[in-house]
Amino acid sequence: HMHDWAEYAKFILALLVIVNPLGAVPMFAVMTAQSSAEEGKHIAFVASVSVAIVLLVATIGGQSLLAFFGITIASFKVGGAILILLLAISMMHATPTGEKQTPDEAKEAVDKESIAVVPLAIPLLSGPGAISTTIIYATERSSLAHIGIIIACCLLMSLATWGALRAAIPVSRWLGKTGINIAIRIMGLLLAAVAVEIFASGVLVLLPGLR
Repeated sequence: HMHDWAEYAKFILALLVIVNPLGAVPMFAVMTAQSSAEEGKHIAFVASVSVAIVLLVATIGGQSLLAFFGITIASFKVGGAILILLLAISMMHATPTGEKQTPDEAKEAVDKESIAVVPLAIPLLSGPGAISTTIIYATERSSLAHIGIIIACCLLMSLATWGALRAAIPVSRWLGKTGINIAIRIMGLLLAAVAVEIFASGVLVLLPGLR
């Protein structure tokens, strides 16, 4: 069904923009500056596996979590969209947000093995924005095929993360700070549009009179 594939394409686009492996390139380059090439590869691998795990847990367990707290999908969409919009605005300013990483967390990012998981995978790559987007799209339908495709999208995202981090050092040298900032701003603009769509679909359920 063409409409379905358009939805999945939108999900992949939203995930790609939120997880933003390109945005993690300078951070990764800084973190691995003191590491050997082998250590850099290992950190990239652990980080991308961590992203896959976080997104898969959100896909499979997200609905139960919302049900447990008595939160409707519509409310979650509106809340999640506001969070994604804030993320998009900070991306358009090309500044890392507090939602992503605090200065204290940056200081703690010295331990080689742990930096791959915190702060690189969580919350830099798969933060609240990515988790809420995954839950929003995963709960659209309850069919196994739908969940299967969402899982495939999450794994694809993990693969994209791994690819971006592996290419991080040469890419950051080639693009430079300005190039990376321009790319992040363009992604922020796309993300803002996705956030507005999610927000509108949630509000129409909460306030049916708006139709």
